[in-house]
Amino acid sequence: MKVLAFNSSPRMDKGNTAMILTPFLEGMREAGAEVELFYTKKLKINPCQGNFICWFKTPGKCFQKDDMQMLYPKLREADIWVFATPVYVDGITGPMKSLMDRLIPLIQPFFEMRDDHCRHPLREGTKHGKIVLISNCGFWEMDNFDPLLVHIKAACKNMKREFAGALLRPHGPALRGMMEREAPVDDIFEAAKEAGRQLVRDGEMSVKTLDIVSRTLMSLDVYVQKINQYDQETLDALEKK
Repeated sequence: MKVLAFNSSPRMDKGNTAMILTPFLEGMREAGAEVELFYTKKLKINPCQGNFICWFKTPGKCFQKDDMQMLYPKLREADIWVFATPVYVDGITGPMKSLMDRLIPLIQPFFEMRDDHCRHPLREGTKHGKIVLISNCGFWEMDNFDPLLVHIKAACKNMKREFAGALLRPHGPALRGMMEREAPVDDIFEAAKEAGRQLVRDGEMSVKTLDIVSRTLMSLDVYVQKINQYDQETLDALEKK
């Protein structure tokens, strides 16, 4: 099984998103998957120009000579795509959006009806596979992921891929602080790893496992108090410089 993962956090492996992504990918490797990880910050991916050359003039080939040329064969062959992104203004990061916009050479311009809805057929040589979302959010509530989930699920339908589920970490900044204080949060990382094992081994992730990844770390009142205290201390320290 081939897994292609993208982390679009500008903080890459040092960010809160990576705290969930890293054990998840470790679990997939432990279960026997071949995993390749890319950081969008290190990639040169130009915005889609919307001229549809990849559909008509050079079918399946984008004219832009950037890192997507290296990624297209990997995307076509991967059984699972993993999109990891922090929540930015209720959605994905800009680099992740550019990556997703540039996926259209993998589909054809024609319409076909799937589930009574207009869709594009996949281009020959592109696998039917799955997509996993991994995301971190600074806000406390789980519903802050809703717009992002709608987007990714719609992309799955358009790319003819199965939505395999999401590992979502609300009030993410609290997790790092608790880990540094050696608070009992190891169950979250182990659940992320187990989710990776389950997806490779069983073809799906259990709701129970995903719920542990998203579990409440502290009450809303306490979290708001701690965030505001940290922000004020940061501002005060900067003013003293």
